[in-house]
Amino acid sequence: MNIILLSGGSGKRLWPLSNEVRSKQFLKIFRRADGSKESMAQRMHRMIKETDPSATITIATSANQIPQIKNQLGESVGISIEPDRRDTFPAIALAVSYLKSQGVDENEPVVVCPVDPYVESDYFECLMRLSEEAAKPDAANLTLMGIEPTYPSEKYGYIMPKDDNEVSEVDSFKEKPDWRTAAKYIEQGALWNGGVFAFKLCYVLNIAKELFGTDDYSTLYAKYSELPKISFDYAVVEKESSIKVVRFAGSWKDMGTWNTLSEAMDEDVTGNAVADGCENTHIMNELGLPMIVLGISNCVVAATPDGILVSDKDASPRLKDFVGAQRPMYERRGWGEYKVLDYKLHDNSSTNSLVKELILTPGQNISYQRHRRRTEVWTFTEGEGELLTDDKIRKVTRGDVAVIPAGMKHAIKAITELHIVEVQIGDELIEEDIERFEWNWE
Repeated sequence: MNIILLSGGSGKRLWPLSNEVRSKQFLKIFRRADGSKESMAQRMHRMIKETDPSATITIATSANQIPQIKNQLGESVGISIEPDRRDTFPAIALAVSYLKSQGVDENEPVVVCPVDPYVESDYFECLMRLSEEAAKPDAANLTLMGIEPTYPSEKYGYIMPKDDNEVSEVDSFKEKPDWRTAAKYIEQGALWNGGVFAFKLCYVLNIAKELFGTDDYSTLYAKYSELPKISFDYAVVEKESSIKVVRFAGSWKDMGTWNTLSEAMDEDVTGNAVADGCENTHIMNELGLPMIVLGISNCVVAATPDGILVSDKDASPRLKDFVGAQRPMYERRGWGEYKVLDYKLHDNSSTNSLVKELILTPGQNISYQRHRRRTEVWTFTEGEGELLTDDKIRKVTRGDVAVIPAGMKHAIKAITELHIVEVQIGDELIEEDIERFEWNWE
């Protein structure tokens, strides 16, 4: 089975636990059988491989998620990198052209699905069924998964099948309705559209040629930012008459909001927090300060470096309307993690400042790099490491300080777990101000 997992999202609906970099699919909140915890992405990857050990998995994602993907899923997983946000059809077309560049035959079936639903093993068996249907010589051009609805929902679009067979031709599609209309659709046999579908590789490659003039991966990647923003539904589904749907009646939850996420959480309280007299309330505290929550019901309380949320669970889907653009205050990388402690920005000033705490995992290193617009001061507060500056290495330990002026090449490798307080000073403190170099630590 060839499967493309769509890994996007801005993180606004699960703020402050997630952000544009620390996306919900990488939050380790689900408990494995051995007691350890895994993320949605890890759970999805693991269960695909349990269902089909030979499955080829490709993650369609943005560049800022790559460190998280490699850290959680390993180096062997395929990654189709979106250089820019262009909506779902360009993302899928790029991923399909990536599979072609990796030697996948154009007549092989491909399954596309989100990386973050909360599902059980029968979901992955249904993915296999979609792949098998799409592989048939007389297959429809597009095969969808239709989820048996458990209640009238305003959050999903609806698929209207022509009959009640397990595999049916599709009669029509309905946009996200109001509650009463959704109830009528369900009475008529409608299915939720969970955004899961299958097709032969050549099908989307041909549409990419028509819309973009090419199906070559390198060309699509190079001109990606110039491609029109167009959804898969608009580019493909609405124009296609040869569509079938496979029914899925198993457990399926969209983990996109706090009220649905909390239903799948194993613990009511996580972190430095105490709850008393609370009902159906979930608390997550990632701050060092203690938290006490008393006598509230049906709520979610979350405190992270990005902010603090107190919300009724039923109101939590409206959260996206209130979360503005902001710099991520916490991020996990392949080398460890960082937390923003302070950020001061002044108009037209060369003395903007940003203070971070970096924690490096033993044996890991930050890439050899330099910045043009800022000076950095590193104070080592715990552990031991090797500091590389302009091709020279020296040992550093607790209490040491390094001043790294703009233009100096630098890197750090942790011998033991290494804690650093980093102070950035400059006129533009952005992640894009970076130039990387090769260095062999051996």
